[in-house]
Parts: sequence; C-alpha cells; structure tokens
Amino acid sequence: MKNYALWVAMLLFIYACNDGTPEESQKVYRVTSPLIKDTVYTSEYVAQINALQNVEIRTRVRGYVESILVDEGQAVKKDQTLFTISSRDYQQQLLKAKAAAESAAAEVVAMEIELETNQKLLDKNVIGKPQFELAKAKLAASKARLSEAKAEEAQAALNLSFTEIKAPFAGFINRIPNKTGSLVDDGTLLTTISNNEEMYVYFNMTEQDYLDYQDTHKEGAASEVALLLANGRSYDKPGIIETTESEFNRATGNIAFRARFPNPGQLLKHGASDKVQVKTKLKNAMLIPQKSTIDIQGNTYVFLVNKKNAVTLQKVSPSFRFPLLFAISSGLNKNDQFVFEGIQRVKEGESIIPVPVVFIKELVH
Repeated sequence: MKNYALWVAMLLFIYACNDGTPEESQKVYRVTSPLIKDTVYTSEYVAQINALQNVEIRTRVRGYVESILVDEGQAVKKDQTLFTISSRDYQQQLLKAKAAAESAAAEVVAMEIELETNQKLLDKNVIGKPQFELAKAKLAASKARLSEAKAEEAQAALNLSFTEIKAPFAGFINRIPNKTGSLVDDGTLLTTISNNEEMYVYFNMTEQDYLDYQDTHKEGAASEVALLLANGRSYDKPGIIETTESEFNRATGNIAFRARFPNPGQLLKHGASDKVQVKTKLKNAMLIPQKSTIDIQGNTYVFLVNKKNAVTLQKVSPSFRFPLLFAISSGLNKNDQFVFEGIQRVKEGESIIPVPVVFIKELVH
C-alpha cells in the first residue's frame, strides 16, 4: 500500500512538472548554449613558390659553346662569366668593321680638304656655285658613310661581347642542357638563374574568403602568413602579404595574393607547391560543437530546445569550420539551448528532460 501511494505521488509530480501532460517516454538529453568568444580562424590555400628573380640565360649570337665555367646548382655572383661562345669569327668581323670605319674617317678628311679648296676657288670666281655645292654634298655623303661604319663597328663589338655570357644578378644556376662543343643558335637556352634570397608565394582566395580577410585586416597593415611545406612541416619563417591582384578571375572566381618569405637557408626552391596558412581574427564569434549539428540536403541544423523543453529543428549558417567547432553567422542567439549530443536519437517535437552542460569542457575531456 505504501509503494502504491509513493508511485501515485511520483506520477502527480511528473504531471505537474509537465504542465499536466505526463510523458512516460521522456528522455534525458544534455543540452548546451553557444559560446561567444574572440578567436582566430586559419585557412589553408595551395601556393606556388617563385624565386624573387628567375630568368632564362639565352645566347645572343650563333656559335659553338667554347667553355662552361659553372656547374648546375652553383651559387654565382653578379657579372660572373658563366659561358663563352666561340669568338674568332666575331673578332674578325670587329677588325673588318674597324678598318671600314677608319677608311670612312679618312674619306671625310679628304672631302673636307676638297670642300675647303673649292671654297677658295669659289671666292676667286674660278669655279661656279654648282661645283662648290657638289663638293659640299660629297662631304655630307662621306660623313654619312662614316656614321654607318661606326655603327657597324659598334655592332661588331657588341656581338663579340655576346660571346661571353655573364650572370645578370647573384643567384643559383639551374639545369645546363648544352655541353661544351654544342652548336647553339641565337636564342638558345643555356640555363636559368634564380635569386632565392627571398621567395614570392602566390595563392588564390575565393571572393567570400577575400571579403572576410578584408573585414578583419586593417588596410595598409602588414599581414603575416605561415607556410606549410609538402612534408607537413611548418616553415620556420613567417611571410608578409604584399599585394593582391586588381580583379577576380572570371573562370575560377578567385583573386590572387602575393606574399614574400625570407629564405636564408635556401630551403625554398622556385617552382615548389606548398600551402599558405592565413589567420583570420573573428571578434565575438558564436561557436557551437560540430557534433551537435546535423546536415540535411546541404543545410546545417541543430535541435533547439524551447521553454517547454520541446525539441525543434533550427537551421544555422556556419561561416567557419574549426576542428571540432562551427562559427555561426545566423540562426541562434547566445541564450538559446540546443541538444549537445544524441542528435541521432532525438526527434522533432519530442519533449525532453534537459541537462545543461558547458560544451567546451566536454570537448576538451
């Protein structure tokens, strides 16, 4: 009889707690609320590594490779001689051009003497004005031939200088496809040279990421980024974002960024592909656990618990994804409660017994 009275009392208590609607199947669920916190979000983008300077070294004249004075991978200084091309023909051309220039110069002197003589004869009325003008024209023609001869001499000297190929800047020599004795034409690739003291790192952002980046970074302020190498190791030097392109790529919808990284140990190489990590600061971010969400047809939902402890589906809009958390841009208020775990079992409209928890402590443990 006592047990029966106790059972009736418990039933009346449950009935009172549920506004007069007893629920025999009411289950206990742990619930939580969003966490409002300043945080940092890290995005990763595939990056292309370029040397600060990377140029092709090509021949300017035709000839045989006479000597190769460097090796692949060797560090060289600015103006250091790298290759020589057979120069005998160009030396002969220069001598010939010099002789032609000297002959033209002598002709100019002779024409000047002739014009001076004709001037005296004209003054004495020994010759007429036409003959004097003819001598004057001959001098002008000889001066033109002298200018042409000097130009050819300068070109011959320039061609001779092209047989000695020098480094345009300090850097590292790359592949050398032609060996000593190879016949090369004007424009043949001899090697490439890279200045790897600093590296340009190019990467692309979507329009949304670009706008988020602009919202959280002050204009004109230097923005540090990190580099994740292909083996998963973080590069030990931070980079600085220097510039962005002026327009989005219509085909991809992306915009390109350029960051500069120091490279004192020459670890980074031209042409490598790594990942740039960009940190975006989120002020007063609304965070919820990923485990508390459910995906339905591409949309994200939580099970919201109302004041009557009834569960309803609530659509939320994640703006950032963290390892265990979502940052929510809309759909929840800071005081809302939602089911923390067990979302696979809870049903829309179900009445539950909520047990509040602080989800950060739960995720850590």
